Amino acid sequence: MTDREKIKELKKAVAPFSKSQTFISVRQLLNTLVPLLILWGIGYGTFSNFPVVSVICAIVASAFVVRTFIIFHDCTHGSFFKNKKANKIIGNITGVLTTFPYEQWKREHLIHHASSSNLDERGIGDIWMMTTQEYDEATKWQRFCYRSYRNPLVMFGLGPLFLILIVNRVNAKNAKKKERNNTYFTTIMLFVMLVGLSLLFGWQAMLVVQGISMYIAAMLGIWLFYIQHTFEESYFDHKGQWDYVKAAVEGSSYYQLPKVLQWVSGNIGYHHVHHLAPRIPNYELQQAHEQTPPLQQVTTITMKTSIESLRYKLYDEASKRFMTFKEYGQCKSVSRGDLL
Repeated sequence: MTDREKIKELKKAVAPFSKSQTFISVRQLLNTLVPLLILWGIGYGTFSNFPVVSVICAIVASAFVVRTFIIFHDCTHGSFFKNKKANKIIGNITGVLTTFPYEQWKREHLIHHASSSNLDERGIGDIWMMTTQEYDEATKWQRFCYRSYRNPLVMFGLGPLFLILIVNRVNAKNAKKKERNNTYFTTIMLFVMLVGLSLLFGWQAMLVVQGISMYIAAMLGIWLFYIQHTFEESYFDHKGQWDYVKAAVEGSSYYQLPKVLQWVSGNIGYHHVHHLAPRIPNYELQQAHEQTPPLQQVTTITMKTSIESLRYKLYDEASKRFMTFKEYGQCKSVSRGDLL
């Protein structure tokens, strides 16, 4: 069987799962948004007399913010509901609740899917990644910026604030009017919501409840996105040789999470399945994985091994794997020794 035939068969195998089920989607909306709103409500209601309870509620609520984002994410792919208008309405509502503009994310995320693991098409919807050659050619300032960006304290500490306050609030230069207006709409609605909560419960309560839940959720989101594309033998190639299916099943991992975390993250750990067929709703990803044997051969990352991915900083095209800065330095030392 040729590679083209294998690709065709693989896509055919997962096609039956690319159908949303209204009952399951509505149920997911209810078991996600209702607990989220209740937790926020308790958080605000207890802030004055029991601030510790308020903080705990905000922390727990962050898990439901992540799950709400997965619904938003599915809506942008048109996979949560069969009806396009329903996806747009729910996508905008969940977008405001999670701070993400629907049209902006939809466009940029579709570009991410179309160019993931393509070394010549990086820059939109991706984690900044340099190859060893690019790092060789970079200036000291560029290296400093890159090292700072890839530092976990910056990526997961400052990253959530940068994402919520800047990235999600600013339009791209080439954004069309529809996208621009939607970004303004999301920001205005978010502002109205936060001001309203401040007037009702006080700005301190708003900062604690919304601030903590949004910050932790954004941090977890960045972690999930980072970890599922950054593993030692992740697939990358140049445009001429780049292959969509390889990018999906070799450039995305299966993040094996405990059942509770799998539920909270909306099965996004089955990232390889999602990249292969973005129209599969989150609640069908596990079944698609389990009933398609070739998909079970992808790189599997556990909670323990995922921590190792924090070490990987540069992609080496020669060895086709990620390197740590230490490994890169050792290779450079060997190269200089050979020259001498």
